[in-house]
Amino acid sequence: MALKWHPYDLYGSEEVRFWVHYGLVILGAVLAGVTVVVQWRSPAPYGKHERRDQSWGPMIPQRLGHILSDALPGVALFTLVFVFYGTENKTYVNYVFLAMFLSHYIHRGLIHPLIMRYRNPKVALGITLGGFFPNCLYHFVNADFTGSAEFHSDYFYDPRFLVGVILFCCGYIINRYSDFKLRSLREMKGCTGYYIPYGGFFELVSCPNYFGELVEWTGWTLATWSGAGLVWTLFSAATFIPRARHNHAWYKSQFDSYPPNRKCLIPFLF
Repeated sequence: MALKWHPYDLYGSEEVRFWVHYGLVILGAVLAGVTVVVQWRSPAPYGKHERRDQSWGPMIPQRLGHILSDALPGVALFTLVFVFYGTENKTYVNYVFLAMFLSHYIHRGLIHPLIMRYRNPKVALGITLGGFFPNCLYHFVNADFTGSAEFHSDYFYDPRFLVGVILFCCGYIINRYSDFKLRSLREMKGCTGYYIPYGGFFELVSCPNYFGELVEWTGWTLATWSGAGLVWTLFSAATFIPRARHNHAWYKSQFDSYPPNRKCLIPFLF
């Protein structure tokens, strides 16, 4: 089977919609570049790096903040845009992408906040909004693309789709298992501090939950073969790479017995 560079038709004669979509994609690429520069210098002040000052606004319940920043854009907005803004000529491929995205965000935005034992029950409103608005941008363009692209009938057998879905599933498992290990550690030790996690990819890197999610979105980009998927993966990397670096340094500063061979994010490399 000969591979086509564009295995889908998008927007047809809708020139305005084409430029709106790719204008937002370009904005997403710029935001990813700004994010990596800002977060490389200083981590966002939540979790291990939270601060007690009020510079990020009033405090709200952590669970509520997590649901607002992840579930609203990742579940509600994505579904609405996919269904009502996308084309009527959807195929099974489009719905596979919908299922993939929702499988991540139903857990990340709804299940995870309800079962996680947070060390701090409060989070600054600014942190929540700092996740909410970028998520709205990236999830809109991805829902717009996956709901509007008319994929060719043989795309189910395209290696980009097959390898991308496999990568997404592998990353999903790594991410879920790593979150499970962190949650189990807090339940076993109590929720009063931080501990060195072990098991699974924690034997190789300090932040396997970030690594797993980055693998997920790399698979998403490959499977969708889209600019929207690419800028979302770039933004995820712009967030995960600096934060994994800061988390790794934090672990080493807090625990003298921290395993010296662990990398920050990518096994054996970084």
